[in-house]
Amino acid sequence: MFPWLLLALSVCVWPSTGLPPRHMDSVVEIVEALESTDHGFTGTVPELARALGGCSTPGCRAVLGEPPDVPPAPPTLSREQWLLFTQLLHHDAAAPERGAVLAPDGSTVALGPLLAGIEVGLKRATGWPVPAVEPPVDALYAVTIAEALGTSFLLARDGDGNRAALGPGGCWDDVDDPQNYTLLGPPSPIPDAIANGAMDGVLLGARLAREPIPLADLLRGYYGTGNGTEKGRPPSSYRRRDFGVLTGPEKLEEEVAAMLRVLRVLPPTQELLEDVGPEEVVAIARQAAQDFTEVYVECPAIVPRCMWGARPYRGTPKLLTLPLGSVYIHHTFTPSTPCRTFAACAHAMRSMQRFHQDTRGWDDIGYSFVVGSDGYLYQGRGWHWVGAHTKGYNSKGYGVGYVGDFSAALPDPDIIALVRDGLLPCAVRTGRLHHNYTLRGHRQMGHTDCPGNSLFREIETWHGFKVDAELRGISRGWRLGCLVWSSMTGRMGVW
Repeated sequence: MFPWLLLALSVCVWPSTGLPPRHMDSVVEIVEALESTDHGFTGTVPELARALGGCSTPGCRAVLGEPPDVPPAPPTLSREQWLLFTQLLHHDAAAPERGAVLAPDGSTVALGPLLAGIEVGLKRATGWPVPAVEPPVDALYAVTIAEALGTSFLLARDGDGNRAALGPGGCWDDVDDPQNYTLLGPPSPIPDAIANGAMDGVLLGARLAREPIPLADLLRGYYGTGNGTEKGRPPSSYRRRDFGVLTGPEKLEEEVAAMLRVLRVLPPTQELLEDVGPEEVVAIARQAAQDFTEVYVECPAIVPRCMWGARPYRGTPKLLTLPLGSVYIHHTFTPSTPCRTFAACAHAMRSMQRFHQDTRGWDDIGYSFVVGSDGYLYQGRGWHWVGAHTKGYNSKGYGVGYVGDFSAALPDPDIIALVRDGLLPCAVRTGRLHHNYTLRGHRQMGHTDCPGNSLFREIETWHGFKVDAELRGISRGWRLGCLVWSSMTGRMGVW
């Protein structure tokens, strides 16, 4: 009855007939070519994107108007570039993540909401009048996140209780030449790629409204280039923090509720909302805003195993019994240098896993999660499987390892906060960690300097830190980062 509301497919595969990689670098090159000369289209690049289907939902059309006609292929683009651009902007309600590309920071971003937000920002910079939509909406939120979020939670309300309203994430077939993207769980109208594109659309649209700059420059400055940047973290890696600063839950709830009221009077969506009363609209909007904020603002992004190139687990993993009561903080010692790009952190993960499996003979990388200085957490054993990080205590707590040697220096402040203020409170809220959990450094559980003097002094100030841990079954040993040779057992192990 509402074909544009169909849920996403779990696997997105496109013909890979020599097209450029589905990477933000390819998009920047296309945008730069379109901006460099007369591209045969009288509007802006975001308007061209809308002509190609990037803003095809009823709410987006109500705010930005009917899309322009599709122009002929611009002479400034190669056939392959034009085909890629049209594929990325063609709206497919059955698989909204098909319009996504891999960003240099390792995140995946849908172009539709990104370019819709950018179009609103450009229009506002030129004195665009407020759209004649009743009830009034904030156009920037309406075309990026409010309609999609309200619709997703409306559909979940009408479902059987098992329909996902947010997520999931996914993985690319090849991070160096991304072509096919696979979702990692039950699909929803807002997979992570849509959420990222929407948050970026809000942030970049707001920036353009204040200070218009060429779109290619904006995208290159925000996302960086390649699979990492030598200049440090790109601004895109701060999207969750920056979106949270700009958009509180109250603002998001307000805009979702307003958009649901707009959808109530639009012919394509009237029937969907005919039995939804005013109080229920408010309740749906409140739940949508709260859940989105928890998942995409308060909880940190975690790079899945398939994105960093993990080998398979050897043997059969053992299931943890949740919630757990402890967290053990480590530093990797080797690699000794913090990783500051997606490419460097992914390489560090593969190196550690190879060392743990091939040299130590373990089933997998030992840590539950690893912390990169690129602003992302990396999934090791994850939330549900027993790790190999703190001997004798692996089934009792999560092992979280910071990449680097933090004997004499600290991780960057925002990387410290990633665990202290992000991962740990998120684990409590989601039922994976007891609210009264205890936190210890690895050295408290074994004969090791891990996690280094500087980092240990830091975690002594964290919530849940426990100072009276007993060292049980510890023999004399010589220290090697977080790995100890035991004179009692005659072999190397994790203590």
